[in-house]
Amino acid sequence: MTGIPASDRIRDLINLTGRLLLAFLFFAGAVQKLIDPEPVREMLGWVGLPGWLIWPVAAFDAVAAAGLVLGPGIAIWAIAMAGYCILTSWFHWKLGNDPWQITIVVKNWAIAGGLLVLAANGPGRYALGRTRN
Repeated sequence: MTGIPASDRIRDLINLTGRLLLAFLFFAGAVQKLIDPEPVREMLGWVGLPGWLIWPVAAFDAVAAAGLVLGPGIAIWAIAMAGYCILTSWFHWKLGNDPWQITIVVKNWAIAGGLLVLAANGPGRYALGRTRN
């Protein structure tokens, strides 16, 4: 890593840490859907969607989590997941009688914002397919 300023290495480590934290959120969501699918099936039913959609959504969560960690195509994954966060916030908005649901809406929007910043700035030095400078 000679020749790379310490500030760049630190920025890239922070970027990687952020990507890992974001990915963990989506990976945990996939695992949760696989272990206990009923709450999400019910939520899908409340808005008129079929319960079987849980399986492609769980797969999307898991694959997107891997995309966020590994780095190649990160802008596409980050934008897709930002859209997913905005879309899924609608489900919680529909349940707006519960103040916690509104908190989830706002958190989803904040996560979408972070994903868009990641899309704009890229994965940094610590990603597959990157060459070392």
